[in-house]
Amino acid sequence: MDYQTLNHEKVLSILPDRKCDAHKGDFGKILLLCGSLGFTGAAALAAMGALRSGAGLVYLGVPESIYAIEATKLNEAIVFPLPDADGKLSIQALPQILKMLPDMDAVLFGPGWGKSEGNFLIAKEILQSFNKPVVVDADGINILAKHMDIVRERKAPTILTPHPGEFARMGGNNDIDRQAAAEDFARNHGCILLLKGHNTVITDGNRTYINPTGNPGMAVGGSGDVLAGIIVSLIGQGIDPLKAAACGAWLHGAAGDNCAAQIGQYGMLPTDMVEALPRLMK
Repeated sequence: MDYQTLNHEKVLSILPDRKCDAHKGDFGKILLLCGSLGFTGAAALAAMGALRSGAGLVYLGVPESIYAIEATKLNEAIVFPLPDADGKLSIQALPQILKMLPDMDAVLFGPGWGKSEGNFLIAKEILQSFNKPVVVDADGINILAKHMDIVRERKAPTILTPHPGEFARMGGNNDIDRQAAAEDFARNHGCILLLKGHNTVITDGNRTYINPTGNPGMAVGGSGDVLAGIIVSLIGQGIDPLKAAACGAWLHGAAGDNCAAQIGQYGMLPTDMVEALPRLMK
């Protein structure tokens, strides 16, 4: 199948115009469910990725046990505590989450989540109840890996962002051409797949993008959390979910390339990429 590549000019042409009389509600209301005890950085990085890529309102729901940490780290996100069990979200958090969903334009869950029965039940209910786009990353993918029927049965867009190991856990084939494997998986599961790695593949099974940006300096914990935040932000701003995933991959990689050029690949951090993002979107 043919594919497209993006460049800076094309990405800027996809980003929505900002009217002079716009307000924060016009730039997306997004819900992020991230983090667990010991994995507080993932939640903060996802939220900052979303904020630095233009989201108007970022709601970050975290286990109550890490709420104080996240609220201290983040000034611009709307951080709120949810009931937890052993440092991860409890099923008792579900009523509050479901109450918020109708007001949201997109949802992200999974970064830093950990695997638990509570998280699985929350993920399942969101995918079955929410009729707008959902981005599933990291442990969100891991807890759904044996339950892909939930994704296949969903009518609204679902964006999965696995690295090759997570892709294999979901039943993806890493032994054939990456593009073909990603396209087959996306078609068979009715999802948008962003298969991470050198020349990241972004596809819905019919349309495909190959991302040319990025470098080995980005292979550090937290980098993927930033990417997930960028993607859900762009979707919340009204961009077609496949194009949002492709633009997110391009911007994320280009931010990494900017950091590598400025400070080198060895010491660059996800926080450096977050800071580089706005300069690529002006």
